[in-house]
Amino acid sequence: MGVSPGRATVATEPETRVAAQVGGALEAVFEAVAATRADTAALLRRVAAEGRRPASRDLAALRPGLHLRLDRGELVSGVGFVVAPGLLADVPGWLEWWQSGADGAVRPLLADLDPERSAYSDYTHWDWFTLPRDTGRRAVAGPYVDYLCSAEYSLTLSEPVLFQGRFAGVAAADVYLRHFEAAVLPLLCGLSRPARLVNARGRVAASADPAQPAGSLTRGPDFGALLADARPGAHDGLRLVPCGGVPLVLVLA
Repeated sequence: MGVSPGRATVATEPETRVAAQVGGALEAVFEAVAATRADTAALLRRVAAEGRRPASRDLAALRPGLHLRLDRGELVSGVGFVVAPGLLADVPGWLEWWQSGADGAVRPLLADLDPERSAYSDYTHWDWFTLPRDTGRRAVAGPYVDYLCSAEYSLTLSEPVLFQGRFAGVAAADVYLRHFEAAVLPLLCGLSRPARLVNARGRVAASADPAQPAGSLTRGPDFGALLADARPGAHDGLRLVPCGGVPLVLVLA
């Protein structure tokens, strides 16, 4: 099969191939997020057609789909819809969230959202909520210790849910960092230079570079702008390769 020389060079470039593989792994998680977003938007439309505001009990209709995504998602450890304050008629906030336990059983998250009892009751300031709300785009938040859901070091992938043209909350999925690192570190270690994966805030999500471990911050360009541009580039001697449509950048020293 004939391939132009320029195209062949790009296709066989190791870092470009690794970036695409990382993007593909997380794209499967974003498929679960997108399905949750679609189910939630459809549910909110059905409730609006009945001439009423949604209530927390209505969100139980999402559960069959959430359970299915946990069963099928290789990296997905938790998935659900997190409500924007004021959306529901009966409670100020809500997480319709389900997760897999160590035994593989699917269980609901029983979050304490009472601000007088829980230091983690206000979820609206966390990156996985604010980034989709403020940008209108999907996001990768973390790694961070997820005290609200699992107490695991995690990544959260999220997308905004819109209802009647307004932000209604986020559809999201959790990936335990230990699972993500097991999937991507062999790829990073196979490159000729120290490599790490960085999110839009510059937070390192996985690393084969001992100078920049997972969880640390990478100084450099505006990674959010780089992801929006979606083209490889260079900055201060670093090689920067966006991971397809996934909001992570492969950074090579």
